[in-house]
Amino acid sequence: MSSLNLALFDLDETLLPLDSDHAWGEFVIRLGWVDEAAFRRRNDEFFAQYKAGALDIHAYVEFTTAPLRERGPEAAAAAHAQFMREVIAPALRPAALELVREHQRRGDAVALVTATNDFVTAPIARAFGIETLIAVRLERGPGATITGRIAGTPSYREGKVARVGQWLAESGRGWSDFERISVYSDSPNDLPLLERATDPVATNPSPALEAVARERGWRILRLFEE
Repeated sequence: MSSLNLALFDLDETLLPLDSDHAWGEFVIRLGWVDEAAFRRRNDEFFAQYKAGALDIHAYVEFTTAPLRERGPEAAAAAHAQFMREVIAPALRPAALELVREHQRRGDAVALVTATNDFVTAPIARAFGIETLIAVRLERGPGATITGRIAGTPSYREGKVARVGQWLAESGRGWSDFERISVYSDSPNDLPLLERATDPVATNPSPALEAVARERGWRILRLFEE
């Protein structure tokens, strides 16, 4: 990494006007893979916990990957391709794509840093043209089967800072090597990461994050307003 600047992007409600994790759960319901009422109730409960900063991410990953574990890698890949066509592609907004491109044109090091798992987000990162994805890593067993467990540190809250630090170290860099660090997020869950930035940007912020941003004088960016 030769860049002196770093740009870190959250994904859900930041670069996308939706939460891809929750949307995947709704998509699984639409596929008929799960009991609609029971799965939606639990999915919504986990989503509320996330918004409140109280998510048990290990329990959530075990829950959300259960339909994938029952069907195997081939069915999962086909379903995700359909998810990309029907749910994600229509949600890709020019303003968000251009924001990423702007940092790339400057020669900044760019990474997508998300608490959503790598199965859901790897194709989304590719759609944004972002090579470095720091996501919750699903543990894989024989034949790339998903086990329902998380491999390593989950990229959630303080875990995002740890995982970015690991990535930088593997690249021969550290936080202090960058002249400027931009972090874009909508959520107070990302305050640990935002606080590492020279340029924290509350992006489509929740009311809680907007209040913090105004108090601290952070930039507020609304990508999806007409």
